[in-house]
Formats: sequence, structure tokens, C-alpha cells
Amino acid sequence: MPEYDEFVTAHQHRLLGLAHALTGNPHDAWDLTQETLARVVEKWRRIHGDPGAYARTVMVRLNIDRVRRLRRERPTSEPPDTAVAAVVVGEVDGWLVAALATLTPQQRTALALRYVEDLDTRQVAARMGCSEGTARSHLSRGTDRLKDHARGREQELNR
Repeated sequence: MPEYDEFVTAHQHRLLGLAHALTGNPHDAWDLTQETLARVVEKWRRIHGDPGAYARTVMVRLNIDRVRRLRRERPTSEPPDTAVAAVVVGEVDGWLVAALATLTPQQRTALALRYVEDLDTRQVAARMGCSEGTARSHLSRGTDRLKDHARGREQELNR
């Protein structure tokens, strides 16, 4: 499928960036991107319109499912066999990664859609499958939490 191959070449980096913003982890970002591309290829001939928008919607919904599944998982006492190095999409300050880790999955998703994908509130709500009011709430609370961390970081640097 040459059209699909061209799509992957053109959109993989952007999808990986969104996945990293959604998950906060380069390993999970790669997994989410691969699962998204697998789902897209299954429906490739039936996708009408913008396949990139379809892929991003699939990615957001897969991430919501991933977060729900993680809530049900139980940690084990056995450590993983070995750690695998992952390619980081871009350079991100450590304080920002720490700040993003404090957000709820919904807040992280809303902020990623708003600022990484540059969607308006209505589009964020549609992608997340919630009302505009709920999307605004996630955006507001997530932004407030990031601002609090930024202020704390500024105070640390001024000491």
C-alpha cells in the first residue's frame, strides 16, 4: 500500500510527539504510536477525509483505554528483565517532565491536544469524548498545576 507508506513517513514523527505528550514516557509513546498505526492500516481503505486526524483520534482513544487498563494492573515484586533505551522525541526540561507527571491522564490528554495538536476547546472535547465544559475544566486545572510547578522552579533558580 504505497499511500499508507507515504502517510506513515509523513506523520510518524508528529504522532510520536503526540504520544509522548499523552503518555509522558518514550517507551509507552512508541507502543501507542505503533498500535495507532496498526489500527489505521486495518481501516485504511475506509478512511475518508484526513487520515492524520483519524489517526490522532484513534491515538487519544487508545491512550484512554491504556490509562484505564493501568488502573487495574497490579505491580509485582519482580523487576523487569532489562531496561531498553528509547529514543526521546525532543529535548524537554526535567522540571517540565516532573510537572507533567503530576497531571491526571485527562489533564495531560487535554493539554497535549490543545498545545501539541493546537486544537480548540470544542475539538479537544470531541477527541476526548466529553463535553466542552469538562474539557475546559481539564485544561484549566492542568494549566494551573503546571503554573504552580513553574513558579516553584523559578523560586528554586532564584535562591
